[in-house]
Order: sequence, then C-alpha cells, then structure tokens
Amino acid sequence: MDAPIIVAYAVTRHVRVSAQKTRLVADQVRERFVGEALTILKFDQKKKPALVLEKTLRSAIANAQVKVPGIDVDTLVVAKVVVDQGPSWKRIRPAPMGRAFRILKRTSHVHVYLAERKGR
Repeated sequence: MDAPIIVAYAVTRHVRVSAQKTRLVADQVRERFVGEALTILKFDQKKKPALVLEKTLRSAIANAQVKVPGIDVDTLVVAKVVVDQGPSWKRIRPAPMGRAFRILKRTSHVHVYLAERKGR
C-alpha cells in the first residue's frame, strides 16, 4: 500500500498532560475520517487528552482548508497522529526529616497529519 499524501498538519506543543495518556486517545482516532474522529474525541472518557487532540485536529482541518481552498473536508482522514514527550516540570514535595521528593509534571507534543481519501 502506498503511503498517503499528507495534505495538512498541525502541532500543539508543551501540553500539560502526559504523553502516555494522550497516546491512548490518539490510538482511537488514527486512520479515521475527521468527522468520525471529532465525534470520538467529543465523547471520550479521558477529557483533557481528548480536548487537546480535538483542538489540534480542528487546527489541522483549518490548515487544510487554507492550503487547498477547494478541498472537501468529508474526504479528509487522520493519516498519522504522533504524541511525543515534552519537557517535564520539576517540583519538590516536602518529605519527613527535612528531605524532599521530586515530582515530575509531564508535558507532551501532539502532531496531527491529515490526508485525503476518496470514498467511504
């Protein structure tokens, strides 16, 4: 099978949710038409990762409409979703006897790529 031709993409960086949680939601929308993917994200149980992916997907759709003015949005499919780990925020939690435990508040980078597929 040939690799799909990427029509548009969008990137959201430094999102304050872990990459592991976001990947669980990203796996649900990969290789789906954008209308179907938006519906899945709207009703997903993991609210924060789904909200981030929905926002990035809507941005990619808008980028496709600007880049190819006559494109039909119904033919767009989520070709690829990449979720990478971003920088972690380091915080300190006080511990007994004057010690301190480190807390890592993880961030992630989300990349959504759209391709065009004819027919259902």
